[in-house]
Amino acid sequence: MGTLLWPPPPLPPPPPSVIWVSGKRPLSKFPPGLPETRHSRGKGRSKILSSKFESFINLKPESKPESLNLDLRWLDPSTNKSCIDVIIIGAGPAGLRLAEQVSGFGIHVCCVDPSPLSIWPNNYGVWVDEFQDLGLQDCLDKTWPMTRVYIDEHKTKYLDRPYGRVSRKLLKTKLLETCAANGVQFHKAKVWKVKHQEFESLVECDDGSKLRASLIVDASGFSSTFIDYDKPRNHGYQIAHGVLAEVDHHPFDLDKMVLMDWRDSHLGNEPYIREENSRLPTFLYAMPFSSNLVFLEETSLVSRPVLSYKEVKKRMAARLRHLGIRVKRVIEDEKCLIPMGGPLPKIPQTVAAIGGTAGLVHPSTGYMVARTMLIASVLSQTILECLGSTRMIRGKQLHERVWNGLWSSERRRVREFYSFGMETLLKLDLNGTRGFFDGFFDLDPYYWHGFLSSRLSLRELGLLSLSLFGRASNTSRLDIVTKCPAPLVKMMGNIVLDTVL
Repeated sequence: MGTLLWPPPPLPPPPPSVIWVSGKRPLSKFPPGLPETRHSRGKGRSKILSSKFESFINLKPESKPESLNLDLRWLDPSTNKSCIDVIIIGAGPAGLRLAEQVSGFGIHVCCVDPSPLSIWPNNYGVWVDEFQDLGLQDCLDKTWPMTRVYIDEHKTKYLDRPYGRVSRKLLKTKLLETCAANGVQFHKAKVWKVKHQEFESLVECDDGSKLRASLIVDASGFSSTFIDYDKPRNHGYQIAHGVLAEVDHHPFDLDKMVLMDWRDSHLGNEPYIREENSRLPTFLYAMPFSSNLVFLEETSLVSRPVLSYKEVKKRMAARLRHLGIRVKRVIEDEKCLIPMGGPLPKIPQTVAAIGGTAGLVHPSTGYMVARTMLIASVLSQTILECLGSTRMIRGKQLHERVWNGLWSSERRRVREFYSFGMETLLKLDLNGTRGFFDGFFDLDPYYWHGFLSSRLSLRELGLLSLSLFGRASNTSRLDIVTKCPAPLVKMMGNIVLDTVL
């Protein structure tokens, strides 16, 4: 049964302050935003709304896990006793992209995964220009020419930068087909242990097979046990609950995706939730596909400790109820928990890494897919220099080159800056967060584009900070001055330490 809604009369919303954000567009007036609705404060109706909330969160997704029907080159461990050049653990976006890139140089690659043909479960959103630069624009199944950010009930920003949803099926198919054409072999198993000798490593799988390789690259995700750390893992966490839903209707423009909705008027009848949201805010992320099909996701940008799924779902249900969205069917649902920031893995070490387990998640935003696709190309060049030459650089020297190719001194220092951004966001309440993004999206597009896409140098990030402080409101400046010194000192200390070492 779908989510039941009380049909309250609409309140006339105040005219919002609307701003175009681009390099060229002037300030413009736009039609009023989403309609406001009124909910009774009476006890009787509160009980009704509670039951509606329960019906929404208990809807079961109808989609089932899918697998691709492709011909892959399967490795037979019983007949293949030779040493493989590179074994990649995991067949997610990071692992397959690296396999595709490395194998393109004629290097022997084997990808080990329990289900190499399964479609990935999570949705991926990217800026269209990022995938165009990678030659992957044909892997987007939907694009929106503009994105919208609701700062609060009275201010909306329109970002003149197209956004797209990645087709998991198209992207995985493309990567697998290229891997197959390049001669990549696949082994359907779960890696249990990795053992190391001077010039090669041994992978032991749950099916009893043992594979030897010159280099092991872990692309199995955040929960990996094969990567070592020499510092406490004090991550922040991004948590989200999302649904691809069929609805009666929704209030979103079909040519705009909602990147962030920080409004909290939907919590007017939920004083406890509203108080918690003021302290640890969440926002709505929405991709409208048609008038009755929409992807909706309530997200905590970053928290430490992590916000509970139950709390995120409560806020999402209250928001949809307020927006008048009646969910008829849940086609897909997803639960995302992304560690952000924290220390990098120990550099170097005998197992290489890429993707989430390598620390490639943007510490301030949670974005990773496009950057991982780009870094895979860079890392493949380093691997080529070591394993594609006649003299074969292996062992300790190989591990050092691969890790330093992944995390050069400049990339490590830039990541410290992004981690500083995360630590700052952790200290901001709802009003502080609104003020931050109000100023952030007023920056020159070169800077906010570059920040979100991890393209800026350390010097450019410094200029971004000065510009952001200059454009900030007095309240936001006070937040920065009073709440940022500790993260700033930590960032500067880590950058100096990295430079010295």
